[in-house]
This record gives sequence, structure tokens and C-alpha cells, in this order.
Amino acid sequence: MTVRPRIWLAEVVLACLAIHGVATAGDWPGWRGPTGMGHTTETNLPLTWGGKTGVNVRWKMSLPGQDRNAGQDQNQSSPVVCQGRVFVTASYWPGKPDPGAYPTHHVACYRAEDGKLLWDVPVPPGPWRLTDLRGGYTAPTPAADAERVYVVFGSAVIAALDYDGKIVWRNDIKPYKFDVAVGASPVLFEDTVILQCDQLDGQSRLFGFDRKTGAVRWEEPRPSVGFSHSTPVVAQVGGKKQLLVAASNALQGVDPASGKVLWWCAAEGDTVSPVTGNGLVYLDSGRGSMAVAADPTGTGDVTKTHRKWTIAQMPEGFSSPVIVGDYLYRLHRPEVLKCIRLATGEVVYSERLEGVSTSSSPVATADGLIYLASAGRSFVVKAGPRFTLLATNDLGDASQASAAFADGRIYLKGRKMLYCIAAR
Repeated sequence: MTVRPRIWLAEVVLACLAIHGVATAGDWPGWRGPTGMGHTTETNLPLTWGGKTGVNVRWKMSLPGQDRNAGQDQNQSSPVVCQGRVFVTASYWPGKPDPGAYPTHHVACYRAEDGKLLWDVPVPPGPWRLTDLRGGYTAPTPAADAERVYVVFGSAVIAALDYDGKIVWRNDIKPYKFDVAVGASPVLFEDTVILQCDQLDGQSRLFGFDRKTGAVRWEEPRPSVGFSHSTPVVAQVGGKKQLLVAASNALQGVDPASGKVLWWCAAEGDTVSPVTGNGLVYLDSGRGSMAVAADPTGTGDVTKTHRKWTIAQMPEGFSSPVIVGDYLYRLHRPEVLKCIRLATGEVVYSERLEGVSTSSSPVATADGLIYLASAGRSFVVKAGPRFTLLATNDLGDASQASAAFADGRIYLKGRKMLYCIAAR
């Protein structure tokens, strides 16, 4: 493994910390970490955990509602870590899941060092009651800064809580013409909480909420795009900040200060977050569609001028990819990891990993490893053009949540428990 991927990853993470201004290098403050693209500056993390001896499992704690024989929601949201706290969201009914009733929405805070539950606070639901529970109420991952944690639930509600668990502000999201779920996670940019609300019937829009008050700073209608569950990514492009957005019919570069579209390229978006590296942005829909790589430096419709390559069919996989150096790594069904040469779209290898979660997104470390980690079956591989499997682990608590990496630890959210993995 060359030094190049390690330097590149560290530079990307530190640059994105400067962009967001919300966390230290030891934090994992939102969906896919400080960069929004699955990169961490952590090194020398455990390769193995669990098993009969519970090796390297520092602690595990029950998730909200597990002690009440409650009917659990899908609860796909991932943990975030900030200022020595781990924040998770969960929803559950007092009995079995009931499409005729709202579940209770919970935000829970654990002490990162030892897993002690500091508080578990319900957030009043929003106006939308789901009649179809396939997507559930708890797909969005929280975002956190040094003062507050920001949460979104599928009843069409967004809220901010302080570090004592007090609800600072709460807003209903209107309109709420989503398809079967709210999937996008909140994204922090300067003093704004950005939420992509792409919906049905021409009601799509981007919102920018004031971090301190929850007031709508800006609202940008998007009538030409349909529903999407993707979370956008803030990136540096040509010395300026852009919001990379996966719309139903385009990959877009958006001004994060206003929600105005700067450029667009024909593509299909839905569950996957865009990723960028080496001057290209990659996107596929996650539903089984064409994959696209584009140069993000243009303006207007750049489909003919800045789209660099396509792959006719990327199989279904709800997770988002990760880029390390010259290669992109993509998980998809049926339990396959693809390594793709970023410059050309050439598939370098395609390997079957039995039991891997294709809904949990991979994370690349600064010492050249890729963690395909969940509370179910996990794999650790070396980054690079040759497939090298280093470890396989299984905690037996499979879920769709992605891992969080902070302060030398890995946090994994299962269906029942929250786990902290650390060398010991």
C-alpha cells in the first residue's frame, strides 16, 4: 500500500472539517462522518471483534424500547459521535408495529467512553402517518455539532436537542408528499441545517433551517425532480463549496447557501449519496441503474461536456460507495464488492462477500483499510486494485445501519444493541 491514499484521506477529512466547522477530527458528526463520504483519519483500529470471547467489544448497550417488548420500527438510522457523546434515534410502538398509529420517536444519548445512557427523550411526531411501513419512520441519521443534535423522523418532523436532551426547536416538514418514507439525513453547513425533501407530485424542495432557532432561512422548490431518499454532500469544488445532490433525474451541484442549482448531469438518484475524488463525482441510484461519473466544474447542463464515463447497469445496493485514491468501492446485491478504476469506470475486481450488508456503507481509514462494517457480518479489506481480505466478524445483530468511527473506536448499531469496538 502506498502512502498516497493515507495522505489523500487525511487531507479530505481535514478539509471537510474546515467546511462544516462543527466537529473535531475525533468526531463522527453526521451521515458518513465528517466528510459525508465515509472517510476517517483513524488508524490502527481493531481488525477483529466479537466471537465467543467478545474480543475488542468494549461495551454494548440496549437501544431504546428493547426493555419494553416494544414493536420496533425499521430503525435504519446510524449512530453519530460528537464531544464524547453517541447519539442514536429509534422509533417503536407499545405493542406490535401498527400502521394505524404513530410510533414514539426517541433520541438517545450515550457516553462514548463506557456506554452509559445519559438520556432518552421522545420527540413529538410530525403530521404524516405512514400507511406503508416498508421505509419506516427512522431512516435519517442525526447530525451533531458542539451544542445540539439535529434529528429527522419519517412523520415529517425535524428537531434540535441540546446536550441535556432538551428540545430546543421542532418543525413540521410541509409539504409531505414523500413516497413511502423520509430517507434523507440533515446536513450541516455554516449556520444552516440543510434537508433534501424530494417528493411526489412536483412538491420536491430543499430546505435550509437556522441551526439555533429552526426558522426557515431559505426554501428552494424543485418541481422538475421526483422523490429521492439520498443525503447530499458538501464538497469543495474549484475553491468554492458545493452541495452535491442526487435527484431522481440528475446529479446536481447546488449552492449550499441558497439551494440554487449550479449544474446538472443526466443521472438517476435515489438511495445513494454522491462521492467525489480526483476531480470526479460518482453517482448511481442504488435501485439498479446506470452509474455516472462527472466533472463538477461546469455550469448548467453538463451532460454532454462533463460526463466522463458511465456503467450501463450497477446492481441494486442501498449503501453509498467510498473512494480511496484512484479507486471507488461499491457494495451491491447479491453481497458483492466492486472495485472500480475512478478515472475510467473499469471494473478492477468483483468479489462475493457472503453475509455482508449491502445497505450499510463502507468506511475507509487513513492507513489504507476499508471497513465493510455493521452489527451483523463485517469484513475488513485492504484498499487497492487487488482484493485482500484481512478479517471477517459477526456480532449476530444485523441491521441496515452504517458504522461510526471516532477516537479510536468503532460504533455499530444493531437491531437490539449499540456496540463499541476498541482495542483492549
